[in-house]
Amino acid sequence: MNINALTQLFNQRYNRVPLVVRAPGRINLIGEHTDYNGGFVMPAAIDKHFLFAAAAHPAQQFTICALDFNEDVSFSLNELKPGHRWVNYLMGVVEGFVRRGKEIGGVKVLFKSNIPPGAGLSSSAALCSGFGFVLNELFQCRLSRLDLALIAQEAEDQFAGAKVGLMDMYASLFSKPESVMLMDCRSHTHEYIPFHTTGFELLLIDTKVKHALASSAYNHRRQACEEGVKIIQRTQAGVQSLRDVSETQLLPYQVVMGEEIFKRCHYVVKEIKRTETAAGYLKRNEWPAFGKLMYETHEGLSVEYEVSCPESDWIVNTARESRITGARQMGGGFGGCVLCLISQPEKKMFIEKVQEKYFAQFKKEPDFYSVELSEGVSRIEF
Repeated sequence: MNINALTQLFNQRYNRVPLVVRAPGRINLIGEHTDYNGGFVMPAAIDKHFLFAAAAHPAQQFTICALDFNEDVSFSLNELKPGHRWVNYLMGVVEGFVRRGKEIGGVKVLFKSNIPPGAGLSSSAALCSGFGFVLNELFQCRLSRLDLALIAQEAEDQFAGAKVGLMDMYASLFSKPESVMLMDCRSHTHEYIPFHTTGFELLLIDTKVKHALASSAYNHRRQACEEGVKIIQRTQAGVQSLRDVSETQLLPYQVVMGEEIFKRCHYVVKEIKRTETAAGYLKRNEWPAFGKLMYETHEGLSVEYEVSCPESDWIVNTARESRITGARQMGGGFGGCVLCLISQPEKKMFIEKVQEKYFAQFKKEPDFYSVELSEGVSRIEF
């Protein structure tokens, strides 16, 4: 459904001209599971998004239609509650505005998405960030984009039970076309790095293994990192997060941490350093060196952080055997998409190879998405 069709449908239902907002999903080139450890990440918004059509409503009632699910939900300010359905994420956003003392009324909203669900493209962050932007515009709350990112993060954490970092929401709100961001997750600041992939493309391969970020497995990874920091803090003052720890400093704690906690921390410490190194390669358009780091990230995600899956490992190994420039599982893990940095001449043959052999191995068809980098959450004028 395009913008015109969405606005027409809204007008037919409510006899109103709506505010229209686009909220994109994101990719992350490198820097996985470093955001909630105070490290660096390298995300960018993509040309897959939510579209919202919305208007204020005099009554204190939120009437929201998810066109993808063909589902209408209505709730009031005194009915906000946690849960794992899409509406609980939006309730969490409303709660974030209320907690900040912002006066918001009711709304009528239609929304639709072309972000593949469960593919690791941060559909939930785009949903929360876009809805927050809608409320901010409709009720002139004057919240900054950082405020909106924090509200969206709180919604996922407190209302959906996913202990996620800020990267996904920040990327959805702050991105700009033809650039990636080197984001400092401690200071909540970023640097734009031009991304001109002459001769290369970013290809997403959807494993069709659907993950659940609210699952205990994801949250256990975060808890392991926090426990590792506590152990280090017993003997090293000034350590606030794994951002403050080098690999050399970490190694003496291997025995006291135990195998599992040490592996989680070791991966994160190396990934933070990898992301800083990757930024330099990107600025100099050193694609083979950048791609090598992507493979190293996947190895860490698979072996040390243990958030990969057989399907993702198979695709990355096939990419390596095919001499594709770079490939790694992307997102929180446990499925979703593999991100490939691939030269244009190799793309067609590689897709055909994966299509044929992946089905034979796993008895399911992967999906392939070529993506373009896009602007962050924005109001659509028409």
